[in-house]
Amino acid sequence: MIRPYREEDFERVTKFWFDAMEVAMPRLAQRLGHDLVGAREYFKNVVAVENQLWVYELDHKPVGYLGINGEFIDRLYVDPAYHCRGIGQKLMDHAYMLSPNHLWLYTHQANLIARAFYEKNHFVAEKFGVSPAPESEPDVEYHWRAA
Repeated sequence: MIRPYREEDFERVTKFWFDAMEVAMPRLAQRLGHDLVGAREYFKNVVAVENQLWVYELDHKPVGYLGINGEFIDRLYVDPAYHCRGIGQKLMDHAYMLSPNHLWLYTHQANLIARAFYEKNHFVAEKFGVSPAPESEPDVEYHWRAA
């Protein structure tokens, strides 16, 4: 079930978000010294403030989330323990419902898990660049447009 994010989701969502980032890009997390405390702070002060947040709930606990701001998908993460169960797809379908004509996002070029997922969902890489500091990692801008 997809529902709006609630404050009581905070600990669970930030933990699996942090875990999912480490699974997708472990060297980046190590290089930047990312830790769970910093992830919590960033989520609370940036992600939750700038986005409309949706949670995928399974057995009464959040296992995925979508952060979207208009047509921009800022975050789409699934707890690594729940990968390959269609949860990410259901969150993506929800994003299509929220913005039926156009969606766009950035992801790191090295994040092959995310890139495969978005390309499977007909997102097209339109720009390659470098993410802002402190990451300063090669990134890719993807767009999806309704046919």
